[in-house]
Amino acid sequence: MGQGAALGRGWSRRAWLGAAALGAAGCEPGPGTAVSPGELAGGWIGAAMVRGHSLQGAATGGPSAAGAEAPPRRCAVAVLGAGVAGLAAARALRRAGVDDLRVFELEDTAGGNARSHTMAGLACPLGAHYLPVPPPQAQAVSAFLHEAGLLRTVAGRTLPDERHLCHALQERLWTGQEWVEGLLPPTPAGSATGAAYRRFSQRLAEVAREARFAVPADAAPWSAPLQALDGESFAQWLVREGLQDAALLGYLDYACRDDYGAGLEAVSAWAGLHYFASRHGFGMAGDGDAREAVFTWPEGNAWLTRRLAAPLGERLHTGCLVRRVQPSRHGVALEVHDATGTAQRWLAREVVVALPLHVAARIVEAAPAALAAAAAAIDHAPWLVANLLLREPPIDRVGAPPAWDNVFQVAAGPDGRLPAPESPSRLALGYVDAGHQGLRAQAGPVVLTAYWAFGQASRAGTAAWRRRLRDEPWTSWAERVVGHLAQVHPDLPGRLLRVDLMRYGHAMAVPAPGVRGHPALRALRGAAQPGGPAVAGPAGSERLHLAHADLAGYSVFEEAFTLGDAAGRRAAARLGCCAPGAA
Repeated sequence: MGQGAALGRGWSRRAWLGAAALGAAGCEPGPGTAVSPGELAGGWIGAAMVRGHSLQGAATGGPSAAGAEAPPRRCAVAVLGAGVAGLAAARALRRAGVDDLRVFELEDTAGGNARSHTMAGLACPLGAHYLPVPPPQAQAVSAFLHEAGLLRTVAGRTLPDERHLCHALQERLWTGQEWVEGLLPPTPAGSATGAAYRRFSQRLAEVAREARFAVPADAAPWSAPLQALDGESFAQWLVREGLQDAALLGYLDYACRDDYGAGLEAVSAWAGLHYFASRHGFGMAGDGDAREAVFTWPEGNAWLTRRLAAPLGERLHTGCLVRRVQPSRHGVALEVHDATGTAQRWLAREVVVALPLHVAARIVEAAPAALAAAAAAIDHAPWLVANLLLREPPIDRVGAPPAWDNVFQVAAGPDGRLPAPESPSRLALGYVDAGHQGLRAQAGPVVLTAYWAFGQASRAGTAAWRRRLRDEPWTSWAERVVGHLAQVHPDLPGRLLRVDLMRYGHAMAVPAPGVRGHPALRALRGAAQPGGPAVAGPAGSERLHLAHADLAGYSVFEEAFTLGDAAGRRAAARLGCCAPGAA
């Protein structure tokens, strides 16, 4: 269904009657009337799902028929994929003096998971929406942020431009009775929950002393303690540690879904602890949830990817499907289908493959065995990003004032346990106020961006949600999203004008047990570094340079950018160009 379609029969009659009743009861003050179901517009936007799925039927053996009679077009370097990793690789190549490059992107716009949208003239994110101020070891990211004017060095100190930091209030949590500042559920003094918080904080510090954690993760050496943590789920580790308080588990589950797209049962203990030990920390009871400063913009991380893509100009080819990659001693042949469906042949001296590993394994002929093994080890979490245009902000409830990030506490059931991993209260991550950074002075239209993450402990469970995202009508998903938000903002359905939804079938690699330390993945990461050992493969495979967050076993901006930067510098070095360091 197109993005201009009206929300008709799929909208629940009960939701609309409920909204009308709330208005009649005086819970919906202010001008205007609720929009009827038939007048509300929306639909799926942003993802070239059909174009991407056509790869599933692509054969990768024998000679290519693409433009067989025409000589191939040539370039020094081809970058496959214009997500964060691909754009970082292109930046590194340009910094090394490589101008003869081409970047091929499946979607119609660059940015990958960091793209944006506009509703009624208001910018909003379609995916990643913030970037923490990077730690010192994230050298490539820091260099780019200095270049973009977000960081500056004064008297040896690195300082962020506060105009781009998230304005207060950064985060708040709906407890079921009120909004509280921060994301860690508050506890009375002397409570069992408070004791659980202190126990987790203590064990986190002890584990961090035994083994280092860092972002990017390869900045810390892989050690036996980390390997052991990677071998079990976070849920199993918490059981072994006697940490079963529902409030603590609900918060930890949210943290895992926020960064990894899957919950406690799905991610490894390494991943669950890495979230806090590498960057976030853990706020103790009474201290709130101590979060680091983050950069954010109304359009989310598209602010960053647009600045990476802009210098490429005509070297960026969007709407292109790369169907075949054939390395040889003399170069790498590419079969590319452009936005019109026309097949093209390209020949590049070096190729940066900034694609998810399962895609790379499908299109690279005679790929190294390590690529196929690593691709098979990784599952990806599906995501739904819903942007809701409201004629004015919803009425706020008691407690902390409106924040940029607004999260609903996962409440325990009657048995004192968390709801099932597939329940909406665990799949839904709350909403971001896309206009919060604008410091609006008066009421008016606003866009709220709601996030749902569907990763499950089993691949079959995750695949079932992926199929539902693919097959169910957008109206059903709009119902779920609005119904969930209406639990906290019952007046929201009456103020709603439009719902635009973005679906990601394979949004991010899930760091399941065994993934981060997988031998094939570690081998590919090592080969991706400048000067790193090559992975055994057929003749010409040394011309291929992998660059994607999948290599890290989980997906965040810092990992994708660092891997892309390293791959770009390695390709430039093979061309004999002077590739500057990451710093």
